[in-house]
Amino acid sequence: MASIFSTTSSSSIGNSIFLHKEAVSDSFNHITYGFSKKKGLANSKRSVRGLTVTNVASPPRTVSRPLKKESGRDQSSGDHHVAWTSVRQEKWEGELAIEGQIPLWLNGTYLRNGPGMWNIGDYKFRHLFDGYATLVKLYFENGRLIAGHRQIESDAYKAAKKHNKLCYREFSEVPKPDNFLSYVGELANLFSGASLTDNANTGVVKLGDGRVVCLTETQKGSIVIDPETLDTIGKFEYSDSLGGLIHSAHPIVTDSEFLTLLPDLVRPGYLVVRMEPGTNERKVIGRVNCRGGPSPGWVHSFPATEHYVIVPEMPLRYCAQNLLKAEPTPLYKFRWYPESKGFMHVMCKNSGKIVASVEVPLFITFHFINAYEEKDKDGRVTAIVADCCEHNANTTILDNLRLQQLRSFNGQDVLPDARVGRFTISLDGSPYGKLEAALDPNEHGRGMDMCSINPAYLGKKYRYTYASGAHRPCNFPNTITKIDLVEKKAKNWYEEGAVPSEPFFVARPGATEEDDGVVISMISAKNGGGYALLLDGSTFEEIARAKFPYGLPYGLHGCWVPKQ
Repeated sequence: MASIFSTTSSSSIGNSIFLHKEAVSDSFNHITYGFSKKKGLANSKRSVRGLTVTNVASPPRTVSRPLKKESGRDQSSGDHHVAWTSVRQEKWEGELAIEGQIPLWLNGTYLRNGPGMWNIGDYKFRHLFDGYATLVKLYFENGRLIAGHRQIESDAYKAAKKHNKLCYREFSEVPKPDNFLSYVGELANLFSGASLTDNANTGVVKLGDGRVVCLTETQKGSIVIDPETLDTIGKFEYSDSLGGLIHSAHPIVTDSEFLTLLPDLVRPGYLVVRMEPGTNERKVIGRVNCRGGPSPGWVHSFPATEHYVIVPEMPLRYCAQNLLKAEPTPLYKFRWYPESKGFMHVMCKNSGKIVASVEVPLFITFHFINAYEEKDKDGRVTAIVADCCEHNANTTILDNLRLQQLRSFNGQDVLPDARVGRFTISLDGSPYGKLEAALDPNEHGRGMDMCSINPAYLGKKYRYTYASGAHRPCNFPNTITKIDLVEKKAKNWYEEGAVPSEPFFVARPGATEEDDGVVISMISAKNGGGYALLLDGSTFEEIARAKFPYGLPYGLHGCWVPKQ
């Protein structure tokens, strides 16, 4: 079995594998309002700030006809919410009319990545995470807002367009072989990683050197894009010899470093690695060996403090048997091993030494919010506190993201409960850590996911987080919530029938208060439309909205690119 999950590498550390999620669209309309566009590239090399990436983008096509007003329903959708409907056009750009007033200090681009197309021809995808990646931008300048979107031109998306069928393994989808020989070939491609998707539909980050990269959980699904035009520039190729096929979909990125985890399915554990700005080379900080189970726990995200990286070992673990199955199980590529227990490991960033490894109560989380160090009166670190969106160890959350489930809401309250789960890990040698709710989950409707904070407080003690909560009954998070972790209270924004995407906080330049800024979210509306929403980060009152001329599908994660 080891040969199935290892890759050729000059390094003996960390061979691994996994696959993940993605998103897209169809026809090709384009509108510009005095906006400059760069020419596309085809099958070439391009230098970006002195760094080379392989170009995979096809030349852009421009259609001058105006965009038709869409109802938000696609031909394959029936009558379901626009949030779960494939975007109609592959590319669009235009200035939006604003209701309210955008702060004049807000100058830059908000990018949001996520699935945007869930069908190929008549074939319909099963899971939210299967969709081909649609990148949406909001460009703010002097109170104006220019918006646009474009499909990320991954190999998986381009092959699906060319052949009108699924060609790579997505989160829950497996290509259907034409005959036995093609089935054998597909298995061989799985073992080598060739059939794993590069559909970068999960997140988007701005590296310290200015490059903007879209990501998913496969390493090959790291794709460089142009934040102005949304052009796909090329693959982000790692120049080291660490090998492996998967990584955390949510690296920790600052102006000075890039941290991520590489799960090892052969010798269950994780490599903790760092990449400096201006390079493509990851360097090993250290390794964590798993304490339970036959494989590593899923690490969609992880937290870090100023001096430590926290490696979660969740009992929802990667499962080779499920990966090989042609039809998905309720837990997809994972398996729940409650008997293997849950653990949290704390590694020193400088030395790679593990300073704590504790057993914690069983937990399920996709997204960590933040972590910080508790210190005594002499300034010595005594404990690590790590917060996450925790689903009460309820594994049904994954299967609840099936598109059929999302599209068939009938008024019943079926969204599993969630909370701000707070881990406390003592550095005094204790074998056990704590996990408890950081505030009463009823404050945010017992829904909790898709979080953001003021980035100046990353890895530091903080007070506020912005997230998606719940106004029940619902089958999916449907509010935007501001959580005060000191007062243990929440303020909630809600609009009937709306599905908001991740609320993203942008701090006001020069701000001294943690919540001095704006919160940006893109809303899929009840009537089939969509709009960008801006809330005051402090008062949490709406300050502006701007409607798109078409329906917006739901999206996942975003980043902010300040205007230079």
